[in-house]
Amino acid sequence: MTGDLQVPGGPLIPAGELRWRYSSSGGPGGQHANTSNTRAEVFFDAAASDALSPAERELVTGRLGPLVRVVASDERSQLQNRRLAMERLGERIAEALEIPPDRRPTSPSRRELSRRRQARQHQQRRRQLRRWTYGGDE
Repeated sequence: MTGDLQVPGGPLIPAGELRWRYSSSGGPGGQHANTSNTRAEVFFDAAASDALSPAERELVTGRLGPLVRVVASDERSQLQNRRLAMERLGERIAEALEIPPDRRPTSPSRRELSRRRQARQHQQRRRQLRRWTYGGDE
């Protein structure tokens, strides 16, 4: 299950650009957990990747760094953890490649401006009533 990685809505990353490392994972599993290397760790060198265009490479390295690392040790099977690590790596790269839409500034409506003006005037009146004057209005 160390095939190519299809990034959702993005490029296809060949298996040759992914490096894997396996180690024993903690948690439940008894003797099996102590003897099996079920924790899967995948590395993707985004800075040296040929699968990414220069613009995509810049986005990924700027947001995730030159070396992207994902770890999965949720399951007791190395195969399932490899699948999880591939999914997570694809999701992280897809999020890094996502470009948010430009914000278009809007101006407040006349009703909103009127409401703000009334709120200011109401507050000014309340503050005027709190003022103490020395014998002037008696």
